[in-house]
Amino acid sequence: MSATANFSTSNMGLLEVLKAAQDADASDIHLIANHVPMVRVNTVVQPLAGLGILTPENARRFLEQMANKEAMARFEQSKDSDFSYFAEGLARYRVNAHVQKGQLGFAMRVVKTKVPPLEKLSLPEVITRLTYLPRGLVLVTGETGSGKSTTLAAMIQAMNERYSKHIITLEDPVEYTFNSARSLIEQRELGSDMPTFASALKHALRQDPDIILVGEMRDLETTQLAITAAETGHLVLSTLHTCSAAQTVERIIDMYPAGQQNQIRSMLANTLQAVVSQTLFSRSDKPGMCPAVEVLLCTPAVRNLIRESRTFEIPNVIETNRAMGMQTLDRSIGELYFNGMISREDAIAAATMPDKLDRMLAA
Repeated sequence: MSATANFSTSNMGLLEVLKAAQDADASDIHLIANHVPMVRVNTVVQPLAGLGILTPENARRFLEQMANKEAMARFEQSKDSDFSYFAEGLARYRVNAHVQKGQLGFAMRVVKTKVPPLEKLSLPEVITRLTYLPRGLVLVTGETGSGKSTTLAAMIQAMNERYSKHIITLEDPVEYTFNSARSLIEQRELGSDMPTFASALKHALRQDPDIILVGEMRDLETTQLAITAAETGHLVLSTLHTCSAAQTVERIIDMYPAGQQNQIRSMLANTLQAVVSQTLFSRSDKPGMCPAVEVLLCTPAVRNLIRESRTFEIPNVIETNRAMGMQTLDRSIGELYFNGMISREDAIAAATMPDKLDRMLAA
């Protein structure tokens, strides 16, 4: 059966779709011409009931409503465009417009406008301690949709309320909108406010920042500048699409040519303060989501492992330093299962070492 079976075409409006998605408590909205609107609710993709099929004409109208002139030009040139959209009374959205099988499509991530307090995110207490760091590099990693942006926003807001500092965020696009409290916050968006992360980060270092949020360390130049900023006394927060602390360290080192890798190991060992790796689970005890979190804190032992290219030993160091607040992803997953929050099947499927976790859950 096709995705469009049993549905009639509809002259739906954009706000009608967004309101229905909000009512369904969707985290993501998927719109493709000649298909019914789909949404993701607690990790499950499902049709948005009662709206019919999105016509190509309506899809084009949606694009023209949401995309500004620059975003429209990027779409016409490359058939792909990333931008943000704000719907009055509803939410902000991170939007990707694209073409598939000759038809216009959208992937829209709902961006919560209110930054949640750190204590409401069910994260380990050690994450709050990281917001007291004066300098260095803190990385929050995980797959797309794992809650990285929310964690970082909550950390920035905690520092905004506590310190009188200058905070600069470089984002693609701007998600949470901050109001300067005790700190002065500037938010720059890729495309409209800056051409690249690397360019903006280079200039940010001349803008008297104390804290810099880099939306993603996606290339070598951005990574080099982020590490340099951390070396020169700034607190730098950023993300990578990696699933563990050890993998994160290796990913950064592998960005560099072989002849520079010893040097970057030394620089990273000196600047890295912590790696927080997240994954989100759909709760089995009630509606909603909960995070499993791996935490690596850069103790002298960890710094030596990075310098000596022994990152494969990082999981053992994490496991033996739980009293400091460190924890492996699998142990965090196990705690969620034993607390009745997630199913055994979901726990094992997301584990770093499924067989070992299976034995632990059976104990």
